[in-house]
Amino acid sequence: MRAALLLSLAMVPATAAFAGPAVPSEIAAATAIENAVLARTRTPANVVRDKYRHPEQTLKFFDVTPDQTIVEYSPGGGGWYTEILAPLTNGKGTLYAAQAPGKGYDALVAKFAADPATYGAVKLVPWPPEAGIPAGSVDTLLTFRNIHNMVMDGTAEANFQRFFTVLKPGGVLGIVDHRLPEGRDVALEKKSGYLKLSTVRALAEKAGFVLEAQSEINANPKDTADWPDGVWTLPPSYQLGDVDRAKYAAIGESDRMTLRFRKPK
Repeated sequence: MRAALLLSLAMVPATAAFAGPAVPSEIAAATAIENAVLARTRTPANVVRDKYRHPEQTLKFFDVTPDQTIVEYSPGGGGWYTEILAPLTNGKGTLYAAQAPGKGYDALVAKFAADPATYGAVKLVPWPPEAGIPAGSVDTLLTFRNIHNMVMDGTAEANFQRFFTVLKPGGVLGIVDHRLPEGRDVALEKKSGYLKLSTVRALAEKAGFVLEAQSEINANPKDTADWPDGVWTLPPSYQLGDVDRAKYAAIGESDRMTLRFRKPK
């Protein structure tokens, strides 16, 4: 019996065996995230997609806390994550919604105006951020499924440098994006919506970031990343309409990398 117990303990990973108890501030931050995900102000259609996007686990992985200064880069007109980040930071921290001028920006203006109790404290700023977000003032910058757009339109290097500029030393850059298998033709990154992890890492490291951790929180092994219309074949886009819709619905949303980079102190 004693030998079996010793063997079982030996098989426990070191990080699990020696991890200390959570401190009160960590517990409070985790609870705040859980409550924000459960906020009744969220759009019901967005809540349904939690099973693909895992917002609670993702924000905890990015070390988000309610008292931080946070930038959400390009939340889009729907503001999927903004619906969680706004109540999370309201009255405690600062949330910037950084969006390029256009339809998405205008949609956010309308969304925020319709619910000032939830969004009144959010700072909606145009991107690029030089005039709206002070350099070195941000604790965490989050971007969800946007890097592939930068790669396709040629703005990736410039935007990563801007990310680096607005973050404090020690600040976190949290990235979620559609993952292309490393063995695929790199040319697919220009048209499929998928990116290799190595491509994202190279962009971040060139700007000065260090890859601190990666997670499989948002992985989807059913996604083979070789669809007729790229990632937009899958939900929620369903680019092919009703063609094989049940098949793509069963696959679900894309396989995604989840990467935490840090700006060196």
